[in-house]
Amino acid sequence: MLSKETKNILHLSLIQGVGPKSAQFLIDILGSAEKVLNATPSELKKLDGVSTKLQNCLVQKKLGCPLERELELIDEFGCQIITYYDAAYPPLLKEIDTPPLILYVRGELKPEDNLSIAIVGSRNAKDYGRRVSYQLAHQLVNCGMTVVSGFAIGIDTCAHRGALEAGGRTIAVLGNGLSLIYPAGNKDMVDKVVESGALISEFPMGMKPMSENFPRRNRIISGLSIGTVVVEASNRSGALITARLASEQGREVFAVPGEIFSELSTGTHSLIDKGAKLISTVDDLIDALPPHTIHQITASKPAASQQKNREVSQVPEVGKNETKPIEKTPEQTLPVTPPPDLAADEKTIYDSIEIPSSHIDTIVRTTQLPISQVSSVLLMLELKGVIQQLPGKLFARTT
Repeated sequence: MLSKETKNILHLSLIQGVGPKSAQFLIDILGSAEKVLNATPSELKKLDGVSTKLQNCLVQKKLGCPLERELELIDEFGCQIITYYDAAYPPLLKEIDTPPLILYVRGELKPEDNLSIAIVGSRNAKDYGRRVSYQLAHQLVNCGMTVVSGFAIGIDTCAHRGALEAGGRTIAVLGNGLSLIYPAGNKDMVDKVVESGALISEFPMGMKPMSENFPRRNRIISGLSIGTVVVEASNRSGALITARLASEQGREVFAVPGEIFSELSTGTHSLIDKGAKLISTVDDLIDALPPHTIHQITASKPAASQQKNREVSQVPEVGKNETKPIEKTPEQTLPVTPPPDLAADEKTIYDSIEIPSSHIDTIVRTTQLPISQVSSVLLMLELKGVIQQLPGKLFARTT
Protein backbone atom coordinates (compact mmCIF):
# COMPACT_ATOMS: atom_id res chain seq x y z
CA MET A 1 0.00 0.00 0.00
CA LEU A 2 1.55 3.28 -1.11
CA SER A 3 1.65 6.15 1.35
CA LYS A 4 -0.09 9.43 0.53
CA GLU A 5 3.23 11.22 -0.02
CA THR A 6 4.51 8.42 -2.27
CA LYS A 7 1.35 8.76 -4.39
CA ASN A 8 1.90 12.51 -4.54
CA ILE A 9 5.52 12.03 -5.64
CA LEU A 10 4.32 9.54 -8.26
CA HIS A 11 1.70 12.06 -9.42
CA LEU A 12 4.37 14.79 -9.67
CA SER A 13 6.65 12.48 -11.67
CA LEU A 14 3.88 11.87 -14.24
CA ILE A 15 3.39 15.57 -15.02
CA GLN A 16 4.78 16.29 -18.47
CA GLY A 17 7.66 18.77 -18.44
CA VAL A 18 8.65 18.08 -14.82
CA GLY A 19 11.90 16.12 -14.69
CA PRO A 20 13.46 14.46 -11.63
CA LYS A 21 15.84 17.34 -10.92
CA SER A 22 13.05 19.94 -11.06
CA ALA A 23 10.76 17.79 -8.93
CA GLN A 24 13.41 17.31 -6.23
CA PHE A 25 14.20 21.03 -6.29
CA LEU A 26 10.53 21.92 -5.76
CA ILE A 27 10.00 19.32 -3.03
CA ASP A 28 13.08 20.58 -1.17
CA ILE A 29 11.85 24.20 -1.35
CA LEU A 30 8.20 23.62 -0.46
CA GLY A 31 8.66 20.67 1.89
CA SER A 32 6.56 17.95 0.24
CA ALA A 33 5.17 16.76 -3.08
CA GLU A 34 1.68 17.55 -1.82
CA LYS A 35 2.60 21.21 -1.35
CA VAL A 36 4.11 21.31 -4.84
CA LEU A 37 0.94 19.87 -6.38
CA ASN A 38 -1.25 22.31 -4.46
CA ALA A 39 0.88 25.41 -5.07
CA THR A 40 -1.03 28.28 -6.68
CA PRO A 41 0.27 30.17 -9.75
CA SER A 42 1.10 33.18 -7.55
CA GLU A 43 3.04 31.00 -5.11
CA LEU A 44 4.99 29.40 -7.93
CA LYS A 45 5.90 32.81 -9.41
CA LYS A 46 7.55 33.81 -6.13
CA LEU A 47 9.96 30.85 -6.23
CA ASP A 48 13.48 31.63 -7.41
CA GLY A 49 14.85 29.30 -10.04
CA VAL A 50 11.44 28.15 -11.33
CA SER A 51 11.01 29.02 -15.01
CA THR A 52 7.75 30.22 -16.52
CA LYS A 53 7.59 27.02 -18.57
CA LEU A 54 7.89 24.86 -15.44
CA GLN A 55 5.27 26.99 -13.67
CA ASN A 56 2.85 26.41 -16.55
CA CYS A 57 3.47 22.65 -16.46
CA LEU A 58 2.69 22.57 -12.73
CA VAL A 59 -0.48 24.64 -13.16
CA GLN A 60 -1.81 22.62 -16.11
CA LYS A 61 -0.78 19.24 -14.59
CA LYS A 62 -0.96 17.45 -17.93
CA LEU A 63 -0.09 13.80 -17.21
CA GLY A 64 1.80 11.42 -19.44
CA CYS A 65 -0.61 8.69 -18.30
CA PRO A 66 -3.59 8.66 -15.90
CA LEU A 67 -2.59 8.36 -12.26
CA GLU A 68 -5.32 5.84 -11.44
CA ARG A 69 -4.26 3.57 -14.30
CA GLU A 70 -0.66 3.80 -13.14
CA LEU A 71 -1.66 2.73 -9.63
CA GLU A 72 -3.64 -0.19 -11.07
CA LEU A 73 -0.64 -1.43 -13.06
CA ILE A 74 1.67 -1.07 -10.06
CA ASP A 75 -0.68 -3.29 -8.07
CA GLU A 76 -1.25 -5.74 -10.94
CA PHE A 77 2.47 -6.39 -11.45
CA GLY A 78 3.37 -6.42 -7.76
CA CYS A 79 5.72 -3.44 -7.98
CA GLN A 80 7.24 -1.42 -5.19
CA ILE A 81 7.68 2.33 -5.58
CA ILE A 82 10.87 3.60 -3.95
CA THR A 83 11.22 7.37 -3.90
CA TYR A 84 14.38 9.43 -3.57
CA TYR A 85 13.31 10.24 0.00
CA ASP A 86 12.87 6.62 1.16
CA ALA A 87 15.44 4.78 3.30
CA ALA A 88 15.37 1.90 0.78
CA TYR A 89 16.63 4.14 -2.05
CA PRO A 90 20.09 2.87 -3.18
CA PRO A 91 22.72 5.12 -1.58
CA LEU A 92 25.12 4.88 -4.54
CA LEU A 93 22.38 6.09 -6.87
CA LYS A 94 21.78 9.16 -4.71
CA GLU A 95 25.34 10.28 -5.45
CA ILE A 96 24.88 10.77 -9.21
CA ASP A 97 24.11 14.09 -10.87
CA THR A 98 20.44 13.45 -11.68
CA PRO A 99 19.14 10.54 -9.61
CA PRO A 100 15.67 9.24 -10.50
CA LEU A 101 12.87 10.70 -8.41
CA ILE A 102 11.25 7.28 -8.18
CA LEU A 103 12.17 3.69 -8.93
CA TYR A 104 9.63 1.10 -9.97
CA VAL A 105 10.85 -2.23 -8.57
CA ARG A 106 9.79 -5.81 -9.20
CA GLY A 107 11.71 -7.96 -6.75
CA GLU A 108 13.80 -6.55 -3.93
CA LEU A 109 16.78 -4.28 -3.52
CA LYS A 110 18.99 -5.31 -0.60
CA PRO A 111 21.86 -3.65 1.32
CA GLU A 112 24.35 -6.12 -0.18
CA ASP A 113 23.56 -4.63 -3.60
CA ASN A 114 25.79 -1.71 -2.60
CA LEU A 115 28.60 -4.03 -3.78
CA SER A 116 27.51 -4.16 -7.42
CA ILE A 117 29.42 -4.35 -10.68
CA ALA A 118 27.79 -3.44 -13.99
CA ILE A 119 28.56 -5.57 -17.05
CA VAL A 120 27.56 -4.02 -20.38
CA GLY A 121 28.38 -4.43 -24.04
CA SER A 122 27.12 -5.05 -27.54
CA ARG A 123 23.69 -6.45 -28.39
CA ASN A 124 25.38 -8.13 -31.36
CA ALA A 125 27.97 -9.88 -29.24
CA LYS A 126 30.06 -12.69 -30.63
CA ASP A 127 30.49 -16.01 -28.87
CA TYR A 128 33.68 -14.71 -27.22
CA GLY A 129 31.92 -11.74 -25.63
CA ARG A 130 28.90 -13.77 -24.53
CA ARG A 131 31.10 -16.33 -22.82
CA VAL A 132 33.28 -13.69 -21.17
CA SER A 133 30.31 -11.77 -19.76
CA TYR A 134 28.67 -14.97 -18.50
CA GLN A 135 31.83 -16.14 -16.74
CA LEU A 136 32.67 -12.74 -15.26
CA ALA A 137 29.17 -12.49 -13.80
CA HIS A 138 29.37 -16.04 -12.48
CA GLN A 139 32.67 -15.34 -10.71
CA LEU A 140 31.59 -11.93 -9.38
CA VAL A 141 28.62 -13.40 -7.53
CA ASN A 142 30.94 -16.05 -6.10
CA CYS A 143 32.81 -13.09 -4.62
CA GLY A 144 29.58 -11.93 -2.94
CA MET A 145 28.82 -9.17 -5.44
CA THR A 146 25.66 -8.24 -7.34
CA VAL A 147 25.70 -7.99 -11.14
CA VAL A 148 23.87 -5.06 -12.76
CA SER A 149 23.04 -4.85 -16.45
CA GLY A 150 20.44 -3.57 -18.90
CA PHE A 151 18.49 -6.73 -19.83
CA ALA A 152 19.25 -6.26 -23.54
CA ILE A 153 20.16 -9.18 -25.80
CA GLY A 154 23.83 -10.04 -26.12
CA ILE A 155 26.25 -9.11 -23.36
CA ASP A 156 23.55 -7.97 -20.90
CA THR A 157 21.57 -11.19 -21.14
CA CYS A 158 24.66 -13.34 -20.66
CA ALA A 159 25.68 -11.31 -17.61
CA HIS A 160 22.27 -11.79 -15.99
CA ARG A 161 22.29 -15.52 -16.78
CA GLY A 162 25.80 -15.96 -15.42
CA ALA A 163 24.77 -14.37 -12.12
CA LEU A 164 21.53 -16.35 -11.88
CA GLU A 165 23.12 -19.69 -12.69
CA ALA A 166 25.78 -19.08 -10.04
CA GLY A 167 22.97 -18.62 -7.51
CA GLY A 168 23.68 -14.92 -7.03
CA ARG A 169 21.88 -11.60 -7.26
CA THR A 170 21.36 -9.55 -10.38
CA ILE A 171 19.59 -6.26 -11.09
CA ALA A 172 18.14 -5.56 -14.54
CA VAL A 173 17.59 -1.89 -15.37
CA LEU A 174 14.98 -1.46 -18.10
CA GLY A 175 14.47 1.32 -20.63
CA ASN A 176 10.72 0.79 -20.57
CA GLY A 177 7.90 0.37 -18.08
CA LEU A 178 7.69 -2.79 -15.98
CA SER A 179 4.36 -3.87 -17.43
CA LEU A 180 6.23 -4.67 -20.66
CA ILE A 181 8.96 -7.22 -21.30
CA TYR A 182 11.64 -6.04 -23.72
CA PRO A 183 13.26 -7.82 -25.39
CA ALA A 184 10.54 -10.48 -25.58
CA GLY A 185 13.20 -13.18 -25.87
CA ASN A 186 14.14 -12.60 -22.22
CA LYS A 187 10.66 -13.40 -20.95
CA ASP A 188 11.92 -16.67 -19.45
CA MET A 189 14.38 -14.75 -17.25
CA VAL A 190 11.91 -12.33 -15.68
CA ASP A 191 10.70 -14.51 -12.80
CA LYS A 192 14.26 -15.63 -12.02
CA VAL A 193 15.53 -12.05 -11.86
CA VAL A 194 12.59 -10.98 -9.68
CA GLU A 195 13.25 -13.91 -7.34
CA SER A 196 17.02 -13.40 -7.14
CA GLY A 197 17.27 -9.62 -7.44
CA ALA A 198 15.15 -7.01 -9.13
CA LEU A 199 13.81 -5.54 -12.34
CA ILE A 200 13.85 -1.76 -12.00
CA SER A 201 12.87 1.25 -14.09
CA GLU A 202 12.28 4.96 -13.64
CA PHE A 203 9.72 4.99 -16.44
CA PRO A 204 5.93 4.77 -16.01
CA MET A 205 4.51 1.26 -16.10
CA GLY A 206 3.24 1.40 -19.68
CA MET A 207 6.19 3.26 -21.21
CA LYS A 208 7.38 1.62 -24.45
CA PRO A 209 11.12 1.02 -25.07
CA MET A 210 11.83 4.19 -27.05
CA SER A 211 15.40 4.94 -28.17
CA GLU A 212 15.68 8.11 -26.06
CA ASN A 213 14.99 6.10 -22.91
CA PHE A 214 18.19 4.08 -23.02
CA PRO A 215 20.80 6.81 -22.35
CA ARG A 216 18.71 7.75 -19.29
CA ARG A 217 18.59 4.11 -18.25
CA ASN A 218 22.38 3.83 -18.64
CA ARG A 219 23.06 6.42 -15.92
CA ILE A 220 21.13 4.18 -13.50
CA ILE A 221 23.13 1.08 -14.48
CA SER A 222 26.42 2.85 -13.74
CA GLY A 223 24.96 4.76 -10.80
CA LEU A 224 23.99 1.57 -8.96
CA SER A 225 27.50 0.15 -9.36
CA ILE A 226 30.94 0.70 -7.88
CA GLY A 227 32.39 -0.11 -11.29
CA THR A 228 31.36 -0.81 -14.88
CA VAL A 229 32.89 -3.49 -17.11
CA VAL A 230 32.57 -3.12 -20.89
CA VAL A 231 32.76 -6.40 -22.84
CA GLU A 232 32.74 -6.14 -26.64
CA ALA A 233 31.60 -2.74 -27.86
CA SER A 234 32.04 -0.92 -31.16
CA ASN A 235 32.76 2.80 -31.31
CA ARG A 236 29.01 3.39 -31.70
CA SER A 237 27.87 1.17 -28.85
CA GLY A 238 25.57 2.49 -26.15
CA ALA A 239 27.83 0.69 -23.68
CA LEU A 240 30.33 3.51 -24.18
CA ILE A 241 27.70 5.94 -22.90
CA THR A 242 27.42 3.84 -19.75
CA ALA A 243 31.22 3.86 -19.38
CA ARG A 244 31.36 7.65 -19.82
CA LEU A 245 28.61 8.14 -17.25
CA ALA A 246 30.41 5.83 -14.82
CA SER A 247 33.56 7.92 -15.19
CA GLU A 248 31.61 11.15 -14.66
CA GLN A 249 30.03 9.63 -11.56
CA GLY A 250 33.48 8.88 -10.14
CA ARG A 251 33.11 5.12 -10.55
CA GLU A 252 35.69 2.67 -11.89
CA VAL A 253 35.63 1.77 -15.58
CA PHE A 254 37.01 -1.56 -16.80
CA ALA A 255 37.35 -3.02 -20.28
CA VAL A 256 38.00 -6.56 -21.47
CA PRO A 257 40.39 -6.72 -24.46
CA GLY A 258 39.02 -8.38 -27.57
CA GLU A 259 40.13 -9.64 -30.95
CA ILE A 260 42.17 -6.96 -32.71
CA PHE A 261 40.40 -7.44 -36.07
CA SER A 262 36.89 -7.29 -34.64
CA GLU A 263 34.72 -4.18 -34.96
CA LEU A 264 33.33 -5.09 -31.52
CA SER A 265 36.77 -4.50 -30.00
CA THR A 266 37.18 -0.93 -31.24
CA GLY A 267 35.14 0.60 -28.43
CA THR A 268 36.70 -1.41 -25.64
CA HIS A 269 40.23 -0.81 -26.91
CA SER A 270 39.48 2.90 -27.19
CA LEU A 271 38.37 2.90 -23.55
CA ILE A 272 41.65 1.26 -22.56
CA ASP A 273 43.57 3.90 -24.51
CA LYS A 274 41.66 6.59 -22.59
CA GLY A 275 42.47 5.12 -19.19
CA ALA A 276 39.95 2.37 -18.51
CA LYS A 277 41.50 -0.48 -16.56
CA LEU A 278 42.22 -3.53 -18.69
CA ILE A 279 41.05 -6.71 -17.01
CA SER A 280 41.32 -10.36 -17.97
CA THR A 281 40.19 -11.89 -14.67
CA VAL A 282 37.90 -11.05 -11.77
CA ASP A 283 41.01 -10.69 -9.63
CA ASP A 284 42.25 -7.90 -11.94
CA LEU A 285 38.97 -6.10 -11.33
CA ILE A 286 38.95 -6.52 -7.56
CA ASP A 287 42.61 -5.51 -7.30
CA ALA A 288 41.80 -2.18 -8.98
CA LEU A 289 39.11 -1.26 -6.43
CA PRO A 290 39.83 0.96 -3.41
CA PRO A 291 41.20 -0.90 -0.35
CA HIS A 292 38.06 -0.27 1.74
CA THR A 293 35.92 -1.81 -1.02
CA ILE A 294 38.20 -4.85 -1.23
CA HIS A 295 37.79 -5.24 2.52
CA GLN A 296 33.98 -5.12 2.16
CA ILE A 297 34.09 -7.76 -0.57
CA THR A 298 36.33 -10.01 1.49
CA ALA A 299 34.13 -9.59 4.55
CA SER A 300 30.91 -10.34 2.65
CA LYS A 301 32.21 -13.27 0.63
CA PRO A 302 30.73 -16.62 1.73
CA ALA A 303 33.26 -19.06 3.15
CA ALA A 304 32.35 -21.72 0.60
CA SER A 305 32.85 -19.28 -2.26
CA GLN A 306 36.19 -18.16 -0.83
CA GLN A 307 37.39 -21.76 -0.85
CA LYS A 308 36.07 -22.37 -4.36
CA ASN A 309 37.75 -19.28 -5.76
CA ARG A 310 41.03 -20.11 -4.02
CA GLU A 311 41.01 -23.31 -6.04
CA VAL A 312 40.46 -21.63 -9.42
CA SER A 313 41.96 -18.15 -9.27
CA GLN A 314 44.28 -15.74 -7.54
CA VAL A 315 42.97 -14.12 -4.38
CA PRO A 316 43.71 -10.43 -3.65
CA GLU A 317 45.34 -9.64 -0.34
CA VAL A 318 43.55 -6.76 1.36
CA GLY A 319 45.62 -3.60 1.40
CA LYS A 320 48.14 -4.80 -1.19
CA ASN A 321 48.39 -4.09 -4.89
CA GLU A 322 49.55 -7.51 -5.95
CA THR A 323 47.89 -10.89 -5.77
CA LYS A 324 49.09 -13.83 -3.79
CA PRO A 325 49.90 -16.82 -6.01
CA ILE A 326 48.02 -19.94 -5.13
CA GLU A 327 50.13 -22.63 -3.60
CA LYS A 328 49.25 -26.02 -5.05
CA THR A 329 51.06 -29.28 -5.12
CA PRO A 330 51.38 -31.09 -8.45
CA GLU A 331 48.87 -33.64 -7.19
CA GLN A 332 46.28 -30.89 -6.80
CA THR A 333 46.58 -29.94 -10.46
CA LEU A 334 46.66 -33.42 -11.97
CA PRO A 335 44.64 -33.41 -15.18
CA VAL A 336 41.24 -34.94 -15.51
CA THR A 337 38.97 -35.15 -18.53
CA PRO A 338 38.55 -31.60 -19.88
CA PRO A 339 35.12 -30.02 -19.30
CA PRO A 340 32.74 -31.09 -22.08
CA ASP A 341 31.88 -27.53 -23.16
CA LEU A 342 35.36 -26.65 -24.45
CA ALA A 343 35.54 -25.55 -28.07
CA ALA A 344 38.05 -27.27 -30.37
CA ASP A 345 40.73 -24.57 -30.06
CA GLU A 346 40.21 -24.41 -26.28
CA LYS A 347 40.70 -28.17 -25.95
CA THR A 348 43.84 -28.02 -28.11
CA ILE A 349 45.39 -25.35 -25.91
CA TYR A 350 44.14 -26.94 -22.69
CA ASP A 351 45.75 -30.27 -23.68
CA SER A 352 49.05 -28.52 -24.48
CA ILE A 353 49.48 -27.28 -20.90
CA GLU A 354 51.83 -29.66 -19.14
CA ILE A 355 52.02 -30.54 -15.45
CA PRO A 356 52.67 -28.58 -13.30
CA SER A 357 52.61 -25.60 -15.74
CA SER A 358 53.60 -24.32 -19.18
CA HIS A 359 54.93 -20.99 -20.39
CA ILE A 360 52.88 -19.21 -23.06
CA ASP A 361 55.77 -19.51 -25.54
CA THR A 362 55.81 -23.29 -25.04
CA ILE A 363 52.06 -23.44 -25.64
CA VAL A 364 52.49 -21.46 -28.90
CA ARG A 365 55.25 -23.82 -30.08
CA THR A 366 53.27 -26.92 -29.13
CA THR A 367 50.01 -25.87 -30.77
CA GLN A 368 51.55 -24.01 -33.75
CA LEU A 369 48.82 -21.37 -33.33
CA PRO A 370 49.33 -17.59 -33.56
CA ILE A 371 50.17 -16.01 -30.21
CA SER A 372 47.19 -13.65 -30.52
CA GLN A 373 44.85 -16.63 -30.78
CA VAL A 374 46.60 -18.45 -27.94
CA SER A 375 46.35 -15.39 -25.69
CA SER A 376 42.65 -14.97 -26.46
CA VAL A 377 41.86 -18.64 -25.80
CA LEU A 378 43.93 -18.70 -22.59
CA LEU A 379 41.88 -15.75 -21.35
CA MET A 380 38.68 -17.62 -22.13
CA LEU A 381 39.92 -20.77 -20.35
CA GLU A 382 40.91 -18.66 -17.35
CA LEU A 383 37.49 -17.02 -17.23
CA LYS A 384 35.94 -20.50 -17.38
CA GLY A 385 38.02 -21.43 -14.35
CA VAL A 386 39.74 -24.45 -15.97
CA ILE A 387 43.23 -22.87 -15.93
CA GLN A 388 45.01 -20.22 -13.90
CA GLN A 389 47.75 -17.78 -14.79
CA LEU A 390 50.84 -17.88 -12.58
CA PRO A 391 53.63 -15.28 -12.37
CA GLY A 392 55.98 -15.18 -15.38
CA LYS A 393 53.29 -15.93 -18.00
CA LEU A 394 52.99 -19.51 -16.79
CA PHE A 395 49.67 -21.34 -17.01
CA ALA A 396 48.43 -24.31 -15.01
CA ARG A 397 45.34 -26.48 -15.21
CA THR A 398 42.86 -26.30 -12.36
CA THR A 399 40.72 -29.28 -13.48
